Amino acid sequence: MAKFGIGQSVTRVEDPRLLTGGGRYTDDTKLGAPAARLYVLRSPHAHARIGKVDTTAASKAPGVLLIRTGADVKAAGFGDLPCLVPVNNRDGTPRADTPRPMLQHDRVRHVGDPVAFVVAETLDQARDAAELIEVDYQPLPHTTDTKGSARAGAPLVHDHIKGNLAFDWEMGNRDKVDAAFKAAHRTVKLEIVNNRLVVNSMEPRGAIAEHDKASDRSTLWVSSQGVSVIRPVVADMILKIGEAKLRVRTGDVGGGFGMKIFVHPEYPMIVWAARTLGRTVKWIPDRQEAFLSDVQGRDHVSLAEMALDKDCRFLGLRVTTHAALGAYLSHYGAFIPTMAGSGMLAGLYQTPAVYVNVKGVMTNTVPTDAYRGAGRPEAAYLLERFVDHIARETGLSPDEIRARNLVKPAQLPWNTALGDTFDSGDFETVMRKAMVKADWAGFAARRLAALARGKWAGIGLATYVEKCSGGAPESAIAKFEADDTVTVYVGVQTNGQGHETAFTQIMSDRLGIDASKIRIVQGDSDVTPPGMTGGSRSIPVAGAAVLGLSDKIAAKGKLVAASAMEAAASDIEFKDGVFRIVGTDRKMDLFDVARAAKDPKHVPAGEKPGLDDDFTRTPQAATFPNGCHICEVEIDPDTGTLDIKRYTVMDDFGAAMNPLLLMGQVHGGIGQGLGQALTERTVYDAASGQLLSGSFMDYALPRADVVPYVHFDMHNSPCTTNPLGLKGAGEAGAIGAPPSVVNAIVDAIRPHTGLGHVDMPVTAASLWAAIDAARGKKAA
Repeated sequence: MAKFGIGQSVTRVEDPRLLTGGGRYTDDTKLGAPAARLYVLRSPHAHARIGKVDTTAASKAPGVLLIRTGADVKAAGFGDLPCLVPVNNRDGTPRADTPRPMLQHDRVRHVGDPVAFVVAETLDQARDAAELIEVDYQPLPHTTDTKGSARAGAPLVHDHIKGNLAFDWEMGNRDKVDAAFKAAHRTVKLEIVNNRLVVNSMEPRGAIAEHDKASDRSTLWVSSQGVSVIRPVVADMILKIGEAKLRVRTGDVGGGFGMKIFVHPEYPMIVWAARTLGRTVKWIPDRQEAFLSDVQGRDHVSLAEMALDKDCRFLGLRVTTHAALGAYLSHYGAFIPTMAGSGMLAGLYQTPAVYVNVKGVMTNTVPTDAYRGAGRPEAAYLLERFVDHIARETGLSPDEIRARNLVKPAQLPWNTALGDTFDSGDFETVMRKAMVKADWAGFAARRLAALARGKWAGIGLATYVEKCSGGAPESAIAKFEADDTVTVYVGVQTNGQGHETAFTQIMSDRLGIDASKIRIVQGDSDVTPPGMTGGSRSIPVAGAAVLGLSDKIAAKGKLVAASAMEAAASDIEFKDGVFRIVGTDRKMDLFDVARAAKDPKHVPAGEKPGLDDDFTRTPQAATFPNGCHICEVEIDPDTGTLDIKRYTVMDDFGAAMNPLLLMGQVHGGIGQGLGQALTERTVYDAASGQLLSGSFMDYALPRADVVPYVHFDMHNSPCTTNPLGLKGAGEAGAIGAPPSVVNAIVDAIRPHTGLGHVDMPVTAASLWAAIDAARGKKAA
């Protein structure tokens, strides 16, 4: 390997290991003797009372080691899976809570709700035994519709939550917005649906638990986004054994996207089973089980209303959202549609007054929580789809309506109407550069050429801003090894983003040592500090911790080198991994100094021997990455099929740690955003509550022919609140893509049909139906 520098497009150091089969994902983990297998019996009903549960026949089945039901959970006194975020209603009262044991004992509230588990020697034996468990279900009325579940007379998901509203939350200045609407020259409104998504990470969730009887200590291997989130919930809140009795470990992770942050019911189940049996137990779901049990994302229905003056400048924005939360409040389920994303409804605009009301709606469906972007994509889609609609309603072009309302560089730092402060950016320049790169000026000719071929062409533009890379602190710990390497422990967890490369790159740059000398350790609650991957914060926050750690080591190293070489510290320079007395050939490399530092006589007073150290980065403020996506499409009006002809992105990420990794994150995010916009549709049957799109036969992930070549560039304005100058980038692609695609579709069909809006996902079938219906109306 070689020395890496910050800003270089370095290929990933982890790829040779992963590409040659050296990855260790949860299912690859081998822990001595063959593991027993756990299988979960799940409810076939959307809503039902549980009567008698008879496990007699199942317990006698071949290979069965253990069966547990909801009654056993209740008898053991275990805690419920918690919602970790408090949210207050508009009247100041706290949100409702939704008790959720790991196994239900009195009522199931969605198809897939866990009722019992079986542990057997093999998975087939466990599955066969589970089929012998007799459960007396007494079906109850159910509700799955996002907005309809809050209507009067809808079946209650939880008897104590009236109207199925877990919370009725607000943000912004309602009186100021009302006044803006009274003073408005005109107003525009639009109802917008943000469709529910199933996460479908390439590696499904999975867990393995083992128990050491001598120490009464268990180890949980789990595919996660941070072991320090999982450990206290499983050990303290649910099983009540105390954190000291549970070690949590995570190896390689094949995608998380928010879903793997959270404790799901199977994790305490498997630890309980391992502790009961005193042996290793394994649970790996198949894809259909994942559809029924993984927390899902999005699922909003919103009414957006804008007040404008005579020059089409925004005076006030009012947004009312019904956010489906599923049958239970997941860890951050109450946070995502409220505090996580609502602040971004101000967008990059100067709108002086914004008011947001979010109604958290319980439904008989799988719970929802964070999915890539976690509230920010929902806000950006609503705002940018709405701003485009306003442009067409007022007769302005999409760029002109934005240019009139975007915050200008001279106005920075800008305080939004919802309390955020933009520290840097040049928002209109980013948009204009994107338009040039996309050849916006040449589109009119391309539209005519497409029409001559029988195709309808459209071009869509969307700006976005994301609040990210703030929140809790992240730490990095360094340990110098005897073989002249340094091990760095971090709390964030790679899910495929390239953490090993990025952290190695930072330390190699600051300490001037070869990348092969640096080893990154993640995912072990016994040795790694607290941390979590999420909110586009791994590099801006944990990376800043590695930066601070490296600088701290170099500073101490200078003092140690000065003592060891009997020189003044002011005469020591540090460059390319070597401490040198200025003007001489006397020098010591970093690892020589690390060895010298073990002698207390070379260590500054009050410092511990050695160069081992740690550093914690506490974000001073969030960062605000922003950008502009432009999508150009052609539609066959006779079939509804759509081709993306061009896709252009101009982003402001402050700076680029590794442009190659950065482009990968943007491309992946765009792929997921296109999936939401064009293919992914989660459908619950209103009559039965069954998940109809419960496999890849019915749920369409974006394919290679959906995702186009992406023309990507940056116009960066360095972040002033981050020592690396970075703005988070991990979620940006998924935020900007959906509105740009749908805006392009509307631009294509409106001249021919008069349709001013279509909801996601815009599949060929739904688009053809909309075109056909519009043609029928014209004919009539």
